[in-house]
Amino acid sequence: MFRTEVCDLLGIDYPIIQGGMAWVSDAYLAVAVSEAGALGVIAAGHIQEPEELRREIQRAKELTSRPFGVNLMLMNPLVPRFVDLVLEEGVPVVTTGAGNPGKFISRLRDAGVKVMPVVASVALAKRVEREGAHAVVVEGTEAGGHIGELTTMALVPQVVDAVSIPVIAAGGIADGRGFLAALALGAHGVQMGTRFVASTECRVHENWKRAYLRARDRDTVVTGRPTGHPVRIIRNRLAREFLKLEQQGAPLEEYEKLGVGALRRAAMEGDVKTGSVMAGQIVGLVREVKPVREIVREIVAQAKGELERLQSLVGG
Repeated sequence: MFRTEVCDLLGIDYPIIQGGMAWVSDAYLAVAVSEAGALGVIAAGHIQEPEELRREIQRAKELTSRPFGVNLMLMNPLVPRFVDLVLEEGVPVVTTGAGNPGKFISRLRDAGVKVMPVVASVALAKRVEREGAHAVVVEGTEAGGHIGELTTMALVPQVVDAVSIPVIAAGGIADGRGFLAALALGAHGVQMGTRFVASTECRVHENWKRAYLRARDRDTVVTGRPTGHPVRIIRNRLAREFLKLEQQGAPLEEYEKLGVGALRRAAMEGDVKTGSVMAGQIVGLVREVKPVREIVREIVAQAKGELERLQSLVGG
């Protein structure tokens, strides 16, 4: 059930993709997700040494024979070298974020790599389709980390109507209800980040996971809007400092200074007060840390149950 075009494109059982989250999405998490029948993704956004990425890719290949991907944050100056490395290692799938990957798409595609850019607008979705992307991950502002302005509910159906390649919905999805709703909007699958952080296989600091379990519906806030690269995090001392800079009309250098190392502090050191604990608005639904396989199984089962309930409403 729920086998869509994305499953055939990526060679997976369920149309569920794990978000590539810097300092969070390592080979171990990616392997757990892929072994559960979805698509695990290794994040390269924080990596400053190409051989470190190579080690993560090789570790994943040692631990699973299932497909997995690598996420390339285009703001990282090492992306051209990362593309070389992805091709050398035979990575089957690449997702991209923070920009237009146009100059890399044809090279990746010609080598047989499936390319799925993350987009936050109809215009960028249409552009990457023209440039040869196999699918697009359409991310609403509900997501954690770097975000756009439009909501998932508003953006996904507009992109579905605008492109002919598969659309994967992201932002505000953490259970079977969100998964089914995304399919109802016309998406061929979903990408989730926040829910997979709260898994036993995710090696982020336990303080981060506990912050998720404590969070409620209004506990995330968007920081850094004046920089042009807004980020959604859990409200804490760092968030308050960022918002203070906005109120003061501070220069961009002050934002950069405040943000340096903040994500690493939260993910690696467990500093959830002055660190950047990225989380989507759906974090209030995360109430328990579970194995990835159980998370995927529950999402699919809940979606099936909800679909049956909806069918009963129309007598079908």
